[in-house]
Amino acid sequence: MIRKFYVHDNGRAMNGVLVWLYGRFGVTGHQWFAPLSAVFVLGILWAVTALALRRANLTVPRGVPLLVAAMVTVVFLLGSPNTYKTFYWPAASVSHTLPPVLACAAVIPFLLARSRGGRAVASAIGLLICLCIGTLSEQTTIVVLVVLLAALVLTFWTAGGRQRRRLRVWFAVGLAGTVAGALILVTSPGSRYRRGRFGAAKDTSLIAPDSLAGTARSFAHIMIDTFSAWHYLGAVAAGVLLGLVMRGPGGVPPSSPRRPVLLVCAGALTFLVSGYLATLVAYPVFQAGVVNSTRLRNDFLFLYVVLLTALGMLLGQALQGFWPRVGAMRWAAAVLCAATCVGLAPPLVHLGDQMRVRAHDWERQDRWIRARVAHGAQVVPYTPTVIGKMTEPFGNGKRSWSTACVAHYYDVKRVDYSPRLP
Repeated sequence: MIRKFYVHDNGRAMNGVLVWLYGRFGVTGHQWFAPLSAVFVLGILWAVTALALRRANLTVPRGVPLLVAAMVTVVFLLGSPNTYKTFYWPAASVSHTLPPVLACAAVIPFLLARSRGGRAVASAIGLLICLCIGTLSEQTTIVVLVVLLAALVLTFWTAGGRQRRRLRVWFAVGLAGTVAGALILVTSPGSRYRRGRFGAAKDTSLIAPDSLAGTARSFAHIMIDTFSAWHYLGAVAAGVLLGLVMRGPGGVPPSSPRRPVLLVCAGALTFLVSGYLATLVAYPVFQAGVVNSTRLRNDFLFLYVVLLTALGMLLGQALQGFWPRVGAMRWAAAVLCAATCVGLAPPLVHLGDQMRVRAHDWERQDRWIRARVAHGAQVVPYTPTVIGKMTEPFGNGKRSWSTACVAHYYDVKRVDYSPRLP
């Protein structure tokens, strides 16, 4: 599978590993991918939140780190413009949903490291994870590089002495691993083949005026959709709740971090730059259709959700200092978190109903086709069962590239369009 991806498909060698992990179990692997990936995302975010608080010598009531991690997980996975492709479709998830979370996991060894040996091990693990990111997703690679560079620059104002040196070493290791992985991907035969197939083989196509302007227009549309989405307020509310209940040494409210305005501005700029560049990388392949390829947004929307949570935390810390009724604010933040979950429930229930209907239709058609093939048929009819704007054979009444995939799956010469399910 690694050779298939590296040589023939798209060059994403690590993508081949993840596809093999769930694909080797057939339909069962696809069915279990979503719940297992949700546990993975929640576990990573929970660990990062709890370890970051402990490293900063801050305490919170039991269960708050899990609550914050769960809220970020819900908003990111279930608040997507296309939840099916973000969460339930493994092929998109392993390339655009899990990679930014995997990048977040690289922080865990660094937060755990206490000694010189521990920091060396953390650097080695971080190098390996960043190398995997570079061979997994071009868009997430861009986001990681921009975030690491921005964090490296911020150390001039937000860290000092030995801490600054350690941070710079760790950021440099992350940059080196990510760049190395990206070079492996970009120079792979599969990546060159994919760019050539979509007419994006020329390196200058990324910096051509048409690409830069078209990306700007597309990214503006994406940002309008993103900034107008109400459910992201749930991430802010979770951050506010975290900031309101945090306590420093001695049980006193913690002081605000150094240069909070600089941190907020740097976070906003990092998100916008990384999002634009991630869109620019995809633009030569998708052109204006990059706006509708919502799965590509997840590579930088995860950063958006994390930054909103951090912004809420800063706001909660500030409110502790001068707001007289902190208890009421805590309840308001908790209610907003609950309201976000309730608001996301109806479309999720509707999607579940659609998935249930499609599953029955697919299984019925699958049994019927396999019975025909068992009797020697080499040309079989196929009725599309479209969900989540997926590319289905004859989804628009015409043949598509996926038609040949279905014929190969059933080991027949051809599949023809059928308007009715068997």
